[in-house]
Amino acid sequence: MLRNRVSVFAMVAALPLYGALAQNADPIAPLPEGTAVSEPAPALVWQVPQAQALLNYIYNVSREGLAPADYDPDGLLRAIAGGDPMAMSAAATDRFNRLSSDLALGHVRGEARIDWHIVDRDLDETRQRQLLAYALGSNKLAEALDGLLPTHPQYGALKHALQVTPRSEIDKVNKIRLNMDRWRWLPRDLGQKYIIVNVPAFYATLVEDGTTRWKQRAVAGAIKTPTPQLTAMATGVILNPWWEVPRSIAPEVAGKPGYVAVKGKDGKVQRWRQPPGPSNALGQMKFVMPNEHAIYLHDTNARSRFNSQIRALSHGCVRTQNIHDLAAELGSDGGGEWTRARIDEVLASKKTVEAKFVTPVPVHIVYFSVAALNDGTIVAYNDLYKRDAKVIEALLDKKGLAPATPATRVASN
Repeated sequence: MLRNRVSVFAMVAALPLYGALAQNADPIAPLPEGTAVSEPAPALVWQVPQAQALLNYIYNVSREGLAPADYDPDGLLRAIAGGDPMAMSAAATDRFNRLSSDLALGHVRGEARIDWHIVDRDLDETRQRQLLAYALGSNKLAEALDGLLPTHPQYGALKHALQVTPRSEIDKVNKIRLNMDRWRWLPRDLGQKYIIVNVPAFYATLVEDGTTRWKQRAVAGAIKTPTPQLTAMATGVILNPWWEVPRSIAPEVAGKPGYVAVKGKDGKVQRWRQPPGPSNALGQMKFVMPNEHAIYLHDTNARSRFNSQIRALSHGCVRTQNIHDLAAELGSDGGGEWTRARIDEVLASKKTVEAKFVTPVPVHIVYFSVAALNDGTIVAYNDLYKRDAKVIEALLDKKGLAPATPATRVASN
């Protein structure tokens, strides 16, 4: 009786919050303006069937490439059996928070991600509490947690591949799991239209409404100068660009014909530039996509490199095949003036011009070492920067162990 009274009291006390969330199409979106949440917020109280639903979700979370043991299902089971509603609620909330965080943001964090510079704001403490309130108020716990998972078709394909791959194929299983986690590192919403560059695959792809509009080969950073994982907004392209030589390689070009010294007031050389022309390292255009790493997509004066199978050759930027077509696709979208004919006209003039897009386009540079086909077949790419081992170690929390066969166990009273 006490358990029921506590549960009902908690539900009634939180009704304004539940009501606001029930009217919101996105259960983890910010609360409607004017909705008051007391500070500090009272602890949410779970009912036994809700805690059992969470326990069941944990038992089966290996289907998402995560390990049930990371969320201590046995501890939650003991808390449920103990009969103390507050202790059970505390245990359930703790596991919900850990689990929802991993589903939304990925299990592997920090340095193990290696050269990762993409911010994912899919879940923070406030949104997590809103999600929990929604899950308990609507009795839709599994649906709320599922709503945190990546929606990209490739994540679903990897999930299917994990399901059909024998557990005995440990290396393959771990590769699938780590790349599923990499999808969780990304924001769920990549944009209605975006460019994605997968470095190990050496391809750049323009996607709109989930459909590939354009896809071409790319050349990425060499082993000594790896391309970082980042997101930047492309606002346009520079036609007939100057190349600002990076300081790291300035000694290689200093004083050579075809390079211009930029001097300071004291007469000393501050940096080197390469003017537009047939020998320019950027080719005929570069994307304007400001980021602290000075990484961008660009043309090249050595287009034969696109024929190489392993295309890790640049100083970090992404050389992109047939980039003129990509620029025309984006430059003419939304009624923009930068059609292929207009671009070619400016290129022929040899003038340096910035061609702006009507709407900026996000560019996601990522590192997926495997991809999955719809039938569960895995396409493996060369882990050229040797990043996978560290991610797998962090994902497993123990070296060399794959998760158990996905459970079908159902929690009972």
